[in-house]
Amino acid sequence: MTIVPHLWPRRDLLRNVPTEARLFSVAKDTKLLGFCHWQRNKKTCRTVVLVHGLEGCSESHYMRGIAAKAWRAGLNAVRLNQRNCGGTESLTPTLYHSGLSADYQAVIKELATVDGLPDIWLVGYSMGGNLVLKTAGEAGADFPALQGVLAVCPNIDPAACVTALEHPSNRLYHSYFLKRLKARMRRKATLFPDKFDLSDLRAIGSMREFDDRYTAPDGGYHNAAEYYERAGARHVLAQIRVQTVILTAQDDPFIPYAMFQAPALRSNPRIKLIAPRYGGHCGFFQRSTPNEDSYWAENRLVEIIAKAPSPDTEAPSSAIEDETKLRRDCTPGRRTPPLSAVQLGADSHRPGLER
Repeated sequence: MTIVPHLWPRRDLLRNVPTEARLFSVAKDTKLLGFCHWQRNKKTCRTVVLVHGLEGCSESHYMRGIAAKAWRAGLNAVRLNQRNCGGTESLTPTLYHSGLSADYQAVIKELATVDGLPDIWLVGYSMGGNLVLKTAGEAGADFPALQGVLAVCPNIDPAACVTALEHPSNRLYHSYFLKRLKARMRRKATLFPDKFDLSDLRAIGSMREFDDRYTAPDGGYHNAAEYYERAGARHVLAQIRVQTVILTAQDDPFIPYAMFQAPALRSNPRIKLIAPRYGGHCGFFQRSTPNEDSYWAENRLVEIIAKAPSPDTEAPSSAIEDETKLRRDCTPGRRTPPLSAVQLGADSHRPGLER
């Protein structure tokens, strides 16, 4: 299903939407490039901060699609590039990985204190979904401006997801990610020649090997196994204190649905799990209707955020309303038959897969 969204042209999504480029300082020598779409009086409006998946960027079609819909629904929207993404390799000496939740805490803090924004929601896809859940779980009640989190197909157990990705049935997608990561390492080494040794790069044949050789040591982990274990948001789901929705497909080829049966997730009343039978990896493509386009997940996310109670409003017993509607399955009559299992995104205006 998830190749289908990429095949539909999505030009001019942000036409007539005001756009402001901005650098967020998140760590020493590290900045994230974001693109902000402000309402005229931004302080009175809810703000959506978008985080893409592996080898995506702020220009990924779903990032532009959600931002455009959110802005037209009266929300502020901020499309963030993770470290090194969207052509920003020069803005940090480090690599990016699934454990960098502190980056998004820094962004929330800046938006709250510098811009005076009191009502911020994080939205993340795939790897970005893990990051926003991890951010919320670690923040607890320390960031009052953070009011909600939505995660689409989040890799909350990175080890299980990498194992699934390396299965022979996912050879196409695994090869694609690995090729892109190697290309990024070559660009990075050109900018920081004294930091990265590429002598082993050509021989690396798997995502796990790549993470073991480059991602883990650069992020302060002993090896890939430790990185996968410590970076997963599953460890902090019980600590989430804000309205949270996890949207995942039961047929996602490398985000195993079994992960979402974890007691910490199921027992936290602030987390709602929406799991249609179909949707692939971040796809959720449906037949368009007169009132809605084909991008089911984008529409549900904006709907949830726009309808959620504001911080100064007493929340109803179920803060995320109309759950039956939100659980609408991508069933025949609304669903395009799946063509594949992975969504195409974009990095620096180029198509790419999202993990």
